[in-house]
Parts: sequence; structure tokens; C-alpha cells
Amino acid sequence: MKAEPHDRRTLVRGRTATSLLFLLFGTALGTWTSRIPAVKGHIGLSDGLLSLALLAFAVGAIVGMLLLGRLVDRFGSTLVMVPTALLEGVLLVPPAYVGSLAGLAAALFLFGLTHGTLNIAMNANAVHVQQAYGRPIMSSFHAVYSIGGFLGAAAGGFLARQGVGPGATFITVGLAVLVLAGWAALWALPETRPQRPAPNVAGHATERAEGSVVSLDLILLGVLAMCALVGEGTAADWSAVYMHESLGSSAGTAATAFAAFSVAMTAGRLLGDRLVARFGPVRLVRASGVLASVGMLAALLTGHPIAGIAGFACLGAGMACIAPQVYSAAGRRDPARAGAALSLVISLGYTGFLVGPIVVGSVSTVTGLPTALGVPALLVLCVALGASVLRPREAGVPDGASPSLDSPRSDDRPGAPSTSRPGTGD
Repeated sequence: MKAEPHDRRTLVRGRTATSLLFLLFGTALGTWTSRIPAVKGHIGLSDGLLSLALLAFAVGAIVGMLLLGRLVDRFGSTLVMVPTALLEGVLLVPPAYVGSLAGLAAALFLFGLTHGTLNIAMNANAVHVQQAYGRPIMSSFHAVYSIGGFLGAAAGGFLARQGVGPGATFITVGLAVLVLAGWAALWALPETRPQRPAPNVAGHATERAEGSVVSLDLILLGVLAMCALVGEGTAADWSAVYMHESLGSSAGTAATAFAAFSVAMTAGRLLGDRLVARFGPVRLVRASGVLASVGMLAALLTGHPIAGIAGFACLGAGMACIAPQVYSAAGRRDPARAGAALSLVISLGYTGFLVGPIVVGSVSTVTGLPTALGVPALLVLCVALGASVLRPREAGVPDGASPSLDSPRSDDRPGAPSTSRPGTGD
């Protein structure tokens, strides 16, 4: 499915609109995360009860990604992402005003449901915009998401230091989200509703339309996303603990490890589009996986605070371009059902983000945290080994055949028109 031609002004506006969605997506989540302690204290929850409420957010996000994300295929990404982005700003507010665990869980489930749906819709729209551009731009969107997460956390922290409660914080940021969503609605790139196969003579849709979107390729892409996002979740939850308890660094130095991870990831995503245009997604993801794995393993073996900071920086830099390329590949497999494909792949990735830190914590009770942190380092090495699944099949190449890994084909570029054949599921 080739992208429709657009004038440059329309393309720039469309890219800006998609970037705004990634920005508000990260900002809303970063703001919520920064005020969790205040919400916890307001309701008087223990750590265990708070975990149950946070689990409701995770369940809502997965349901949104798996089920509601498929609405993209029926209505198009724009018609899903705009109202969902508006809801993101509205549903950020209720968690600050509920007075019980049940109320908080319900509010977070709805917030997670919207958040997960928006995740699919905006990534599907990013694939559409990238296709229209004809060159790699997916990493830039994910860089904006990282920047949004920082801005949201910074805004939440600043308002907390000024004595502003979580309610006023969420209303302030929620209004900003609404403004960004409205702006995105005005500038979103026009898109043609995905074409479905015509009914057959019996009046039924073809087998391809009715069958499952699940394919071996998509499952493998989801596994790559899962293996990569284990590292991101682990860095968020365990980097400071490792630095402080295992390496004996101060609390301030311990916090630097995750900061180094985040900065390196953002920088890597800002450079990612140029790198994938030059080297292709397969080479880039292979090199990224090796950098993340070797850097982290070397730091764990060294066992020094400076090495720890450098190791988490390598992990962040190496992981920066993996998810954008995996999601881009998933969205190109079948443009008419990009929403369903992204729902599967991103959901598997998010599962790794959630479960990975739990696995690391469980392993650490037996082996110690330094050894347990080798799990995400080895998993991201598996991403490097499996990077060839990112390559689209060429027309005329039978299933099971694989063209040369380093051939400079135009369809290896994420922005190039897809050569996927109808009826293959790829």
C-alpha cells in the first residue's frame, strides 16, 4: 500500500501533530508518576494496596492496547487518536480526587484504558506519517515521548515543591494536554480509511479479513519488544537500588544512573532516524543490542559506581532505537490492519516492561541483584540475534526465504513503500 502524495506543508503539519501526541502521552504519564506518593498519602494506602491500584492501570492499558487499539483498523488512526488524546487529559484528573482504593483502581483502569488505546493509535499514525515522508522518522516521535516524560515529571516535581496538590497539578497538565490534542486534531495528516477485502459471492468477507492478524512474524516482533522493554522497566525500578545497596553509592549518585539511562535513550532516539537511514533497521538494531548488552554486562562485572552509571547509559543508548524500529516494522506488515498488528506487538512489549522488574527482583533473592541484572542484559542481546525479523519480505520471495541481510534494497528503509503481498499476513 503506497502512501498518498502530500505537499510539504501538509507533511510538516502532520508530523508535528503526531509529535504532539507523543509529547502529551509522555507528559501525562510523567506527571502521574511524579505525584503517586501524594495520591498514596491522600488516600492512606499501604505499599501493597498501592500496588493493587497500579495493577489496575496496567490491566487497563493492556485491555486498551489489545482490544480498543484495533479500532484503528476500522476507523483510521486519526479518528481514534484525537478523541483518545482528549480523554487522556480528562482522565488524568480523577485519581487525585477519589477517596478509596476502589475509586483509585477504577480511575486508574480508565486512565490506563485510554493510555493503551492512544499508544496504539499514535504509533499507527506515526507509521502512516513515516510512509508519507518516504524516509525514517519513527525514532524522532519516540524521542519526543521521552522528552514529554521528563517534562511531565519535572512539572509534577516543581508544583509539588510549590505546595500545589495533585488535583491542581493534574488539572493544569490536563488542560495543557487538551490544548495539544486540539492542535494535533487541526494538523493531523489526512489518511484514507484502510481498505478491507471485498465480500465474496456468498456475502462474507474473505478469510484474510476475518482471520486472526496473528502471524509468526508479528509474534517474533512482539518477543523482540518484550525482551527490550524488560531492560527499560528494570532500569526504572532497580537502577537506584543497585547503585545504592550493591555498590554503596550515595542516594544522589544512585539517582544518576537512571538519569544517565534516560538521557542516553533520548539522545539515541534523536539520532536514530539518521542511523536507520544510513545502516538500515537490521544493522542498527543488531548494533544497538550489542551495545546495550556488552555495556551493561561490563559494568556489572566491574562493580564500581562510575561503571554502573556508564553501564545504564549504554543500556539506554542501545535500547533507544529498538522499540521504534520494531513498532515501525509491525505497522508495515499489513497496513490495512496496522492497529491489530501494533496491538499485539506493543502489548507483548508492555508485558515485558511490567513483568521484567518482577523477574529481576525474584532472581535477585536467589543470586543477588548484580547477577539478576544480567537478565535484561542477556535478553537485549537476544534482540540483536533476532534482528533479521525486522526485514520485510520482498515480493516474489517465498515464505521461509530470506534475502541478503545487507542488501541496499529500498524496501529495507522504514519510510519506503511496503512490498508486502496481500494474502501473506506479512
